[in-house]
Amino acid sequence: MLSTYQYQKFPFVTPPELQTKEITRRKVVIVGAGPVGLTAAIDCKLQGLDVLVLDDDDTVSVGSRGLCYAKRTLEILDRLGVAVAVRNKGVEWNVGRTFFRKEEVFNFNLLPAPDHKHPGMVNLQQYYLEEFLVQRAVELGVELRWKNRVTAIERDEEFSTLQIATPEGDYSLQADWLIACDGARSPLRQMLGLEVEGKVFMDRFLIADVVMKADFPAERWFWFDPPFHPNQSVLLHREADNVWRIDFQLGWDADPVEERKPENVIPRIKAMLGDDREFELEWVSVYTFQCRRMEKFRHGRVLFAGDAAHQVSPFGARGANSGIQDADNLVWKLKLVVDGKAPAKLLDTYSDERVFAADENLLNSTRSTDFITPKSAISKCFRNAVLSLAQEHAFARKLVNSGRLSVPSTLSTTILNTPDHASFDTALQIGAPFEDGPVSTQSGTGFLIDYLQPVFHGLYFCDAVSDIPAAHLAAIKTLEHEAIPVVTLIICKQEGALDAHLILTDTKGLLHQRYGAENGSYHLLRPDQHLTARWQKFEVNHILRAVQTACGNSSGVA
Repeated sequence: MLSTYQYQKFPFVTPPELQTKEITRRKVVIVGAGPVGLTAAIDCKLQGLDVLVLDDDDTVSVGSRGLCYAKRTLEILDRLGVAVAVRNKGVEWNVGRTFFRKEEVFNFNLLPAPDHKHPGMVNLQQYYLEEFLVQRAVELGVELRWKNRVTAIERDEEFSTLQIATPEGDYSLQADWLIACDGARSPLRQMLGLEVEGKVFMDRFLIADVVMKADFPAERWFWFDPPFHPNQSVLLHREADNVWRIDFQLGWDADPVEERKPENVIPRIKAMLGDDREFELEWVSVYTFQCRRMEKFRHGRVLFAGDAAHQVSPFGARGANSGIQDADNLVWKLKLVVDGKAPAKLLDTYSDERVFAADENLLNSTRSTDFITPKSAISKCFRNAVLSLAQEHAFARKLVNSGRLSVPSTLSTTILNTPDHASFDTALQIGAPFEDGPVSTQSGTGFLIDYLQPVFHGLYFCDAVSDIPAAHLAAIKTLEHEAIPVVTLIICKQEGALDAHLILTDTKGLLHQRYGAENGSYHLLRPDQHLTARWQKFEVNHILRAVQTACGNSSGVA
């Protein structure tokens, strides 16, 4: 048990199938109530999909586990109604510092540009995130079945049949669509005989969560070869409840059982903090890690997400962040397929896009690990030379790698995008997540993200309301009533009002700048807020074709 957190046991409720002895069929079944499964479940519910969650446990994760949640993840959680709770409880930070022995050699700021709604990172123990997600799921009426363990699966073209064990007996259940979020060891993946490819890194790390009062800033501190832990690395993070996460590199030969014992952990922490610093051990674990993924994430009507599909090293906070982004990519596509508005092949792009993102994460994670844990004397000599030079030479700072922090993928190669036919003066690429910025309306101030829902959105940029032709306003209204609706947000540099349209005033001109938007330009966002098309001038037929392309309807609009 933890001194700072009280675990809640979620009640087991007798499934109706045990009483009726009938096999029911559900539209979407999610296996696994961790951060990824709960994110997917909440999103399904918000989009009107019948969803059921099965989990073999009856509480949230034991130990703090996942810790750092990036800006893009916070934006997703914002849409799901969880970001406020996460930020209120968590520790916000943007700055990271890297030390070589006693000297700082490198630092970074995850959010150098001002005027974003969310910070670069929030640190929060995983059990809190799961608690907030469970609360939100229950609030929305998501059916969560605790102590329901899947023991077998059979598939055909139309549905999957699951055998499920409970404390009161076994039952069967059918699922039109099955989302596997059952973790790195994924029993579902094993039942289906599917493989993951990659490698195990031959190193061990000690996680020690300690409770202490310290005035260290809310920053990420990483040491290479510090005097208190020579020839190894150490990472320090602040968490909620005056808990601090300390990671000690141990080496492959370390005995994981011995290293977890308090009599071995406490001296390491005292060497780091000094004998006078009072602290209590909260949670201790020794771990190794793997960098690997499945070949593809879609297998017929079974879709894999999170650690069930891919695993990375913990350096860079790419695990939970990438898993939550998996769910964000998947659910809107599944909704269109279920509603008959897109072909099932649209779900192949879930696999293609998230495999692309996983490969980016695996590449960055592997490079970080190779820098942190050199595999040869020559590699270590190179690493130390880079660190020695980094304090005074900018070129060397670019080579320092204590974990490239999680950033979202730019889906520039997906077949769902409509290529640019005009130039845009902006760093924002087609396929990138949207850029946020401050806005105001007649009723108050906020951010662009506050007006984005899980539908297609058009951003119509103008200098003033008077610049918008009446024909454009009429066409904007018709787009909202298409089979696949597009909700247009009009973003003006100057304040103005229209009877039938909400006007967002770009209070600082930052949205026009970040999108490279000229007067009358139009940007199309997918329901997961990735930019999928843009034009210098509004043309309704171009927009309709781009929406069909983004939905996998390659035939376009007649």
